[in-house]
Amino acid sequence: MKKRITRLSGKMKGQGRNRERPPLSFKYALWGCASGMAGVLAIMAVTRMAGHPLLIGSFGASAVLLFGAAESPFAQPRNLVGGHLVSAVAAVAVTAWLGSGPVAVALAVGAATLLMYLTRTIHPPGGATALIGVQGHAGLSFLVDPVLTGALILLTVALFTNNIVHHRHYPEQWW
Repeated sequence: MKKRITRLSGKMKGQGRNRERPPLSFKYALWGCASGMAGVLAIMAVTRMAGHPLLIGSFGASAVLLFGAAESPFAQPRNLVGGHLVSAVAAVAVTAWLGSGPVAVALAVGAATLLMYLTRTIHPPGGATALIGVQGHAGLSFLVDPVLTGALILLTVALFTNNIVHHRHYPEQWW
């Protein structure tokens, strides 16, 4: 254990700045901005038609991944939909078992991380879905409305906006 602790500072230094980053593209950034806005507006439009909210905070983070880093493994359809769903399952289960106190919130986020890892559906915004679910006293309906519905709306917009222009494509892989 002592060796691990003494190695911590060295491990925290990172790999340095020698890695080459891809060049910035204003066109890519601008299209990401427009696409992200379209995704959130689509969820809000369906929200208005449904008469109840489908927009949860974690979808904003999902939009950043889908429209700003579409090539990321975390932004792929399996991760987007699966990550939100398993995180919502964790939220519903923890809420039913422990309610919505601080320990329940922490446990839901931890359980969501575990479930996403085990199902190979890591989607970082899923942690926020679990947190929001517990804080909102989520019941079974949370799984479909807003989580599944909102994730599928974002996926649909991502499929359209990331493929309508020549400089982007999505997804890298479905499964």
